[in-house]
Amino acid sequence: MRYLLLMSLLMTFTSLFGQSARPSINPTVEYTTPDGLTDSTPQKDNASAPVSASFRANPVDADGWDAHYEWRFKKEGEDAPYLIRYEENTDIVFNDFGRISIVCYVRFVNNADNSDIVLIDDNYWGTEQMPFTINVSSSKLEMPNAFSPNGDGINDIYKPKSGYMSIVEFHATIFNRWGQKIFSWDDPSTGWDGTHNGRPVKDGVYYCLVKARGADGNTFNFKRDVNLLRGYDTTTTTTNP
Repeated sequence: MRYLLLMSLLMTFTSLFGQSARPSINPTVEYTTPDGLTDSTPQKDNASAPVSASFRANPVDADGWDAHYEWRFKKEGEDAPYLIRYEENTDIVFNDFGRISIVCYVRFVNNADNSDIVLIDDNYWGTEQMPFTINVSSSKLEMPNAFSPNGDGINDIYKPKSGYMSIVEFHATIFNRWGQKIFSWDDPSTGWDGTHNGRPVKDGVYYCLVKARGADGNTFNFKRDVNLLRGYDTTTTTTNP
């Protein structure tokens, strides 16, 4: 008799335990920076635009529930979201300067009982998890005045100095001293290798025009002399005649 009573209580407990599982989410993000590096830090500071981001809701114990998602993107200092996405997973590119918070609100409705509803709302984000945030830095861009395309792997490409930040539009053109266009490019992570039509150009002074725009609205207009020093020896820091 005691055995039957114990088994009955155990079955009741198991049944209740199985019904006690409630749906939730385990949201994650993966950022991809302009140089191709990935980062899964929920609160990302000093980001250089454009930054690609993939947000995933990762629902848990959601079998048998109908889910309605809202990814809300809100700029710092503003009350209302500037963007809402309604899919479980969403991808976006951040091009705007400043801090943005991202939260995922979910409404789970039990398919067997429409009155049974689970909400992932401010209570979740306020107590269980901080909102995702990304802070896009102000723009920065500098161009060098020389390079040495001699194949030694050091300073072989003429391009913006390392450390440029949040450049969302870029166009650069190289001219020779007679004003002939030699090369142009639109990606600040790449540049000129010192050739024209596949052939190395002569050492000397060339000219670079740059027009660019930052995520913060700053514009950059450079006209820069470019010294091409193919004979430059990086080991002795001397220039061959």
